[in-house]
Amino acid sequence: MSVASTLHQFGDWGLLALRLGVGTVFLVHGREKRAMWKLQPSAQMPAGVLSLLRVLSIAEPVGALATLAGLLTQAAAAGFVLVMLGAIRLKVTQMRKGFTGEGGWEFEFLLLVGAIALLFLGAGKLALDRLLFGI
Repeated sequence: MSVASTLHQFGDWGLLALRLGVGTVFLVHGREKRAMWKLQPSAQMPAGVLSLLRVLSIAEPVGALATLAGLLTQAAAAGFVLVMLGAIRLKVTQMRKGFTGEGGWEFEFLLLVGAIALLFLGAGKLALDRLLFGI
């Protein structure tokens, strides 16, 4: 039996690591958006963008805490997928950023892929989803 085939049995630990990574990033970045509640709309920050950032300042940390605990992980991951698609769209279309380089969207892409993995794979056995819902 090869090392790679024996590592497969630790897949739930891999999902836990993925949840902790994705959840931590969204928790930190969501909390940073709380500063948007003190701002007023301006030419640099139109009212619509400011409102969206305020919603994300609540939704991202809530989704992150759920992901960290493994509670409703796939629902939170679906939200993260939408957030990351929006962030990538913003960087590509409005900010004219490439994939790599200063201000590139490779980080957002990595979070998108992690969220997609959680969406399809779920939280794994080491999660509240398994205890509460059997998934």
